[in-house]
Amino acid sequence: MKSEPDTFGINDLYNKPNQTEHWDGVRNYQARNMMRDDMKLGDRVFFYHSNCEMPGIVGIMEIVKEGYPDFSAFDPDDKHFDPKSDHEHPRWMMVDVKYVRTLSRTITLKELKHQEELAGLALVRRGNRLSIMPVSKGEWEFILSLE
Repeated sequence: MKSEPDTFGINDLYNKPNQTEHWDGVRNYQARNMMRDDMKLGDRVFFYHSNCEMPGIVGIMEIVKEGYPDFSAFDPDDKHFDPKSDHEHPRWMMVDVKYVRTLSRTITLKELKHQEELAGLALVRRGNRLSIMPVSKGEWEFILSLE
């Protein structure tokens, strides 16, 4: 899962009470479907800083609440408001995540792109801008070995 560190970074999660936060504001159907259908309680996810000087994987989070309606879509004063979403038929979902740890170093996008073992990783494919992407068990283990 990726976020811009100026908006919400790994340190923001670390400093939250109980180090837990909802992951809201995702407005892409493919990413929404992953949160709704694929992310399960206890799953570990990488925290990726995007759109910054050194984009890359900076930490690990855990899913502590499975997909549920994103309440920011219902609030007309919220920047993520969607007038087409309603409580009976929510269009957008979110999950709750908990801080697990910060990596000992940032594993940069540049470094990830140069690993043959990660050629199939969605993150390194040209033009992929999803905020949530699947990572296989083998990819997960390989990425952690780079730390």
